[in-house]
Amino acid sequence: MEWDEELDAQGLLCPLPVLKARKRLKAMKTGAVLRVLATDPAAVIDIPHFCAESGHELLGSGDIGASQFYLIGRGKV
Repeated sequence: MEWDEELDAQGLLCPLPVLKARKRLKAMKTGAVLRVLATDPAAVIDIPHFCAESGHELLGSGDIGASQFYLIGRGKV
């Protein structure tokens, strides 16, 4: 899957990956896709929860070496 913007949150701990993703998504158009790279173990819980609570769509996730990636579709927020 392709994405429109990427946020490198590797090395940041909770709640910074979610806070930075929220800020970046606010500046994006509805339907655009943000890829977030994170190493925080809590991101696997925090990012899906953030998407569900804020009206964004978690389109996919997975591992890239020691990091995880999350594809977030910007909702109509």
